[in-house]
Amino acid sequence: MSEKSIGKNDFLSGPILPPLIQFALPLMLSLLLQAFYGGVDLAVVGRFSPTASVSAVATGSQVMQAVTVIVSGLTMGSTVLVGKAMGARDGQRAGRVVAGQLRLFGLLAVVLTAAMLLFAPQAARLMNVPAEAVDETVRYLRICGAGIVFITAYNGISGVFRGIGNSRSPFLFVLIACLVNVVLDLVFVGLLGMNAAGAALATIIAQAVSVAFSLGYIRRHPLPFAVRKYWREGTGSVGGILRVGMPIALQDFLTNLSFLIITSIVNTLGLVASAGVGISEKLFVFLSIVPMAFMSALSTFVAQNMGAGNYKRARQALFSAQGISICFGVAMFLATFFAGGALASVFDNDPAVVEAARLYLRGSSVEYLLISFTFCFLGYFNGREYTAFVMAQGLFSAFAVRVPLSYFLSRLPDASVFLISLAVPVSAVMNLTLCLLCFFWLRRRDKQRGLE
Repeated sequence: MSEKSIGKNDFLSGPILPPLIQFALPLMLSLLLQAFYGGVDLAVVGRFSPTASVSAVATGSQVMQAVTVIVSGLTMGSTVLVGKAMGARDGQRAGRVVAGQLRLFGLLAVVLTAAMLLFAPQAARLMNVPAEAVDETVRYLRICGAGIVFITAYNGISGVFRGIGNSRSPFLFVLIACLVNVVLDLVFVGLLGMNAAGAALATIIAQAVSVAFSLGYIRRHPLPFAVRKYWREGTGSVGGILRVGMPIALQDFLTNLSFLIITSIVNTLGLVASAGVGISEKLFVFLSIVPMAFMSALSTFVAQNMGAGNYKRARQALFSAQGISICFGVAMFLATFFAGGALASVFDNDPAVVEAARLYLRGSSVEYLLISFTFCFLGYFNGREYTAFVMAQGLFSAFAVRVPLSYFLSRLPDASVFLISLAVPVSAVMNLTLCLLCFFWLRRRDKQRGLE
């Protein structure tokens, strides 16, 4: 498809819900596979390895997630800018954005890889990893760190496809990675007994296979605009990607850092608590898939409609997504409040670890109701390029509410994982409150400017 063929998009006219759901479903499946991708590591290690290995994978994967969100946050910058270019039918601008992304992500991969290889021991120490799990955690981090180039490539390619309104191809890419990862986990951990190191090795090999497949896919199904001829002009787009994506990357990184701090706090309670909370955080990725998918879908849907000047349509899409999201939020709340132990038992068969996870899930269960609204708001704000607000609200709720409250609760004489988990819904209330204030401010401003 040539640049001239960029034409009418279902995002820009006609019914809102069908194309939004059609776009969101592959995202949900992709997130499910990504969650399964990471969860299978923990599940296989939990079945075939000692508790120290479970703690190493649980903590190490959280550290890697903090690194990965830097890449995914910056990816949102290119997704939004490509989406706006598509909405404006401007293939040249889209090509320059992708060329700029390639330059930026190449440098980013080098920096992040070096950081993980050099500072893995320091990361384990800062996380207060139990002594029995330190060596395995360091090995896990270094092996995964060596594969950051594949994480960067996958996110960059998937972000471009989402920007042009194609969420099916990223789903295919992560499906390949997931299948390879499951097989290699069973081989390296189950058969060869490599414990946490085997899980890490399976992860980076699976990512490499996925990237190789995605590059071959692009050769057979080219993007609807040129990239190579804008290579020299791509440098000019780096600033735009950073302007939109950096607040998201910084917010996601620091929010994950707050989770790492809380994990560090929980790790002081011992190996069982460390493994239990690690399992709870892994389950969050599974249980929040629907609002997370709508957050990503709305970022593209809203960006394209903003590029076309359709302010009212963008807002209507937000309400439609929230209506669906809350239905799933209620189900996830009930599951975590009443059946947290059953969910945790998928990852570990140690009764003490399962009980710790159950208590943490029950205390944090209200969060699943609140994020059904909050995540959709964040997708709407991302699409409107209000990423600085997205960063600010996330950092405030994390570092002004969740971290200090978690620390305070951990210092009480009867401190427990349940008590510490209560900081989660309190922080989620703050997130939603700030999002509501920003939304009504934007709505009033749009009316004043006649942008309805």
